[in-house]
Amino acid sequence: MIQKTTLFFTKLLILFSIILCAESNMYAQTIVPQQLGYPRICAGLIVAGKPFNEYNATFSYVDFPAGTVFEVELSNEVGNFTTTHATTTVKVVDNPGLQQQTITFAIPTDLKGSDTYSLRVKALTSTPSYSIKFKNSQDLNIFPIYYRTFVDSFFINNKSATASFCAGGSMTLAIDAATAETPSSPLAFTNLKYKWFKDDVLIAGQSGTTLVVNTAGVYFAQIDYGGCLDENFSSNRVTVSSSAGGSAVTITSSLGNPFCAGGTGTVLTATSGNKYQWKKDGVVIAGATNRTYSTNESGVYSVDIDFGGCNATGSINLSSNGFDASIDVADSYQLKEGETLNVSVTTDASAPTFEWFLNGNLISGASSSSYSISVRGQYKVKISQASGCVATKEFSFRITSETDSKTSVIPNVVKLGGMYPYWNLPDEYKTDATKIIILSSNGDVIYDDIGSNYDPELNSFIKDYKNVNPVYYYVIKSDSGEKKGSITVIK
Repeated sequence: MIQKTTLFFTKLLILFSIILCAESNMYAQTIVPQQLGYPRICAGLIVAGKPFNEYNATFSYVDFPAGTVFEVELSNEVGNFTTTHATTTVKVVDNPGLQQQTITFAIPTDLKGSDTYSLRVKALTSTPSYSIKFKNSQDLNIFPIYYRTFVDSFFINNKSATASFCAGGSMTLAIDAATAETPSSPLAFTNLKYKWFKDDVLIAGQSGTTLVVNTAGVYFAQIDYGGCLDENFSSNRVTVSSSAGGSAVTITSSLGNPFCAGGTGTVLTATSGNKYQWKKDGVVIAGATNRTYSTNESGVYSVDIDFGGCNATGSINLSSNGFDASIDVADSYQLKEGETLNVSVTTDASAPTFEWFLNGNLISGASSSSYSISVRGQYKVKISQASGCVATKEFSFRITSETDSKTSVIPNVVKLGGMYPYWNLPDEYKTDATKIIILSSNGDVIYDDIGSNYDPELNSFIKDYKNVNPVYYYVIKSDSGEKKGSITVIK
């Protein structure tokens, strides 16, 4: 009888333990995510002038104290949370007990996109608590998440619609880098992957910025945003053909032919191949080994192209519809005592205009093709053609005097407003054996070179004149020793 009573109380104790445990679990800290209202996250599109990156996630929670902080946590690219990405916005519990909150969050802009990301809620308690994974609007807890860093079309093959390779050989298509004409390129974003297509069929295993082609067809590339794919983020299409004996090479000029010279010049573009070598008038142009070459000079330009197993050459007789001009003075001329030098410009420009400058200042009234010089200084003449091909040419030259070469005195004053406002160093110091250093009053080096490279125009103190009578310092080192001194600039 005693044994039966003991067994009854033991069973009763176990039952009470189960009930207490169940009641305890009813009030355990719990986070329950609600279903998301979207099937995927495709951030980065421009909305109202800025990239869109704002999403909501709603969840319920039980038995968390006031002040608990929650955040939406992003998995790694394969959907697990061994490594995670914290999103940018957190939410604080306002009141304890049963609550519901919505967190507005953004995904990292440098995220490595994937179709297999997951989201969950994390409570930042002393021992963190986690929810199960959110489900998207398609009832999946793994779905695409991408930040689309480049949201535009782009170019391959230097925008050219055609390319060629030798039969049995190959050529390379590549995504174009940014240029002045096309200032943006997906190449600026190293986290991007690509898809390549031939005749509208995906080429398996090709995700890089280049594609080696050995079969004729129509090719294009597309940024691989997986489940956030947008066909607008694709390249131009390129028709690639093969040739048994090499392709005919053509060269185009971006400014036409003849072209109007100016700026960086016209851009010569050759037929697409593997390797290039440009020549001008039959002479190899050092370093000109790209598909394009920029020039402002007329001449016969040719390019040798390797098409992958065979070679071909093309040429263009490039001419400018600008004008030619010449000047009848050397780069440097020494005036004799009392001498006047007449300098003339010859040009075939249409209705040319002339401007003469002394030490960077326009000489009033000097507007003809010649000018009489009796004062030393740094001169420049600018010839302009305003009709037809608008263009300009400039010639610079320096006039010294006999006393410049004879004096050995190092001047310590530069006077602004004079006809020669430069520190005119005596010729005996303008040699390879002389080192010249000029420092500001703060000790900053503003000139450091050998004497044979010294040009007083490069060391005008006018641009540096900010205070009253600023002082500079010089150090001249030569085989005969070292000279130091100061230079004061006065008005």
